[in-house]
Order: sequence, then structure tokens, then C-alpha cells
Amino acid sequence: MAKSQLTRRRFLKYASAAAAAPYVITSTALGTADTPPASDRITLGHIGVGGRGMSLLQGFLTLKDCQCVAAADAYASRRDNAAKMMNGQAYADFRELLARDDIDAVVVATPDHWHVPVAVLAARSGKDAYVEKPLGVTIAEDLLCGQVFTEKKRIFQYGTQQRSMQHCHLGCELVRAGKIGEVKRIEVIAPDGGAGGSTTEAPVPADLNFDMWTGPAPMNPYTPDRCKPNGTYWIYDYSIGYLGGWGAHPLDIMVWGSDADVAGNIVVEGTGVIPKEGLYDTVYNWNIKGQLGNVEFTFLPGGDSTKFIGTEGWIEVRRNGIDAQPASLLQTALDPNRIQLLQSARQDQNFIDSIKSRKPAVSPLEHAVRSDVISLLCDIAVRTGRKITWDWKQEAIVGDAEAAKMAQMRPMREPWKI
Repeated sequence: MAKSQLTRRRFLKYASAAAAAPYVITSTALGTADTPPASDRITLGHIGVGGRGMSLLQGFLTLKDCQCVAAADAYASRRDNAAKMMNGQAYADFRELLARDDIDAVVVATPDHWHVPVAVLAARSGKDAYVEKPLGVTIAEDLLCGQVFTEKKRIFQYGTQQRSMQHCHLGCELVRAGKIGEVKRIEVIAPDGGAGGSTTEAPVPADLNFDMWTGPAPMNPYTPDRCKPNGTYWIYDYSIGYLGGWGAHPLDIMVWGSDADVAGNIVVEGTGVIPKEGLYDTVYNWNIKGQLGNVEFTFLPGGDSTKFIGTEGWIEVRRNGIDAQPASLLQTALDPNRIQLLQSARQDQNFIDSIKSRKPAVSPLEHAVRSDVISLLCDIAVRTGRKITWDWKQEAIVGDAEAAKMAQMRPMREPWKI
């Protein structure tokens, strides 16, 4: 059996049979000083190995206690290149990868509209999943994803890597420990989207299976910008734009640092620009305000930060640093007996550790759903031009039938369904 084929599940599967045969085990199976034995290595399949997916793959390849064995992508060159890097198998159809019983977990870095469908199918096939943000294209997708992973008892890791940054952990710990007093206001800022994109139909590249790339989304003509990064993020068929695609990061920090969003109803309203020309049609230049329970909430485009404002000071967490007023807050000693947030030095290693321990990862699905629901509510508020109220007890938009329909599952192109 080739080294790349001796995976954790297969090792365990054949262990009992090997007991009846002559006792011969290779040094590779037993592991080395630098590599754990096959029985201790988590096997991974990578679904979506473009820019972000390739970056994740390169990270997982450096971990000693996992083994990347398969890659799936709608682009032949991407999946072939990834398979070569890992000495594994390439798949044009990710469902063939999911059918392998020797793969423990998957890493999902597809275009946004594929995140939940792939994750749900992975969980139903008995696999844990690391899923890039944002989560779903509708609130109903988010809730379904949470339901399936709970029922199947699968580990989920969200691609909000700021949770594995020490300063982000510190900021959220200080807020939860009450060091700024009672939280009164939370201000979130995320990078803005934009307009444009070519609408001129062009031949589909020979390298691309455009039907598979489109998947459950409506089929539209291929254009030069449709499958490029901005296209996958800023076209409403595939995403709600940077409200969710980048907003996921600072909104996730908000959820990590405070439970204001589940302390009562969420109420949001606001304005934004929806392009009328060009390929891109997601909201940009938004201005959102509202309430998270009793806490005021604002969400604006610009940088990348989450600012918690309390009765005794404020703490602002950014991707590249942390500030506070008074500055001495950052030196405050924390009670060692408090309930502590999980610490992680690496998002990928934490995922592998969670698979082994069967304990929640640092970015669990419950929190992914909470932050994603907020961004989707903001999108609905802008598109309807009305104040939107979300009731967590009912898991529904209340008082607005039209808006409630926008929270439901979008129609899925045949033959796709979840």
C-alpha cells in the first residue's frame, strides 16, 4: 500500500485483519520521531483549492498529525496541482471525494454559495468540516447547517482566523470579564464592496467545469469577471457581498466578546447601494444601525474592527492590533478562575486537535450561525428599506412577511438539493 493511501481510517479498518496475518508493519505506518503513526493522523480532503483554498492546504501540509489525501475543484489545473502537492487524488466532482470512507474531514474553500451545501453533504457522509466564511446565502441555510452538524455530531471549524490571534483573544476576554463595565454599544467596521464587472459573454475556459462551479446557483452566461474573486463575492447569486464575506470577521469578534446578539431580539435598519449596472449586484457603502438586545449596534464599511464601548471604557479589536481607553485596561489582570475563552495558536491545528478530542473548535458552528445571521439581516434590511426584527426564540424574522421569505432557502438548480 502506497504511503499516501495508508490513512487513519484505512489503518484502523485493516488492523483487525492484520492481527490474523503475519505481523509485518512498515516503519512509515509506525511513524517516526517527526511523524505520528498512521492511526494517529487525521486524513483530509480539500474541496476548493483556488487562492484561499491553496493557502489553507499549504498550512495543513505543515502539520504533523494530519495527512492531506484528496483535492476537488471545478478547475482541473487547480485540483491536479493540489493533488500533486499532497501526493493524493484529484476529483472533478467533490461527491466522489466525500464517498471515500478513509477521509476523516474536509476543508471547504469553495465560492460562497457552495459553503453550506458542501458542508451539509460532508456532515451527512460522516465527515468533520473546516468551512471558510461566510456561511450561508440565507438564514435558512445557516440554521440547516447547524441542525445537521448537531444531529451528526460532527466537528465544525469556521474560517475566522482572528480567533487564533492572541490580541483578539485578549480583547474578547477583557470584555467578557467586565473590564469595560456594562457593554452599551458595539461598533463594527468591515471593508467595502463595489460596483462593476464585465457582463460581456465569453467562452468558458477549457480548464473550468462551469456547470459544477455554478452548482445550485442560477445558470448564467460565463463572463471574464464572473469566476474571479470579486465576482464570487459581489454577485448576489453567490453571496451577499462583503456584508457577510468580510463582515464575518469583525462580526465574529463581536459574538466572541459579547452575547448581546442572543440576549434579546436583533433589530437592524439601514441604507446601502445596490448596483444597477455591471455584473456586481451586492450591497456596498452600507450604513447599518440597530439593537442587539439592549446594546446599540452599528455596522459601517471602511476598515476591519470591532469596538466594544462600556460604562467604564472601551476596547477596539482589529486584525492588526488592539486599543483601549483607558489604555491600562490592556494590562488588567484576569481572574484565573473565570470561565475562559478557548485559546488557539493556529486555526488549522485547532481543527485537527478538535477532531481528535471531539471537543468544539475555537470557531464553532453555533457562533458562525450567530454572526452570519446578523450580516444576512443587514442585507435584508437594506434590500427592503425597512427595520428588520429577528427573534432567536422563534428563529424567525417577525412582523414582516416579505422579509421573512427572504430568510428562507433559495431555489436550488437541479439536480442539487440539501
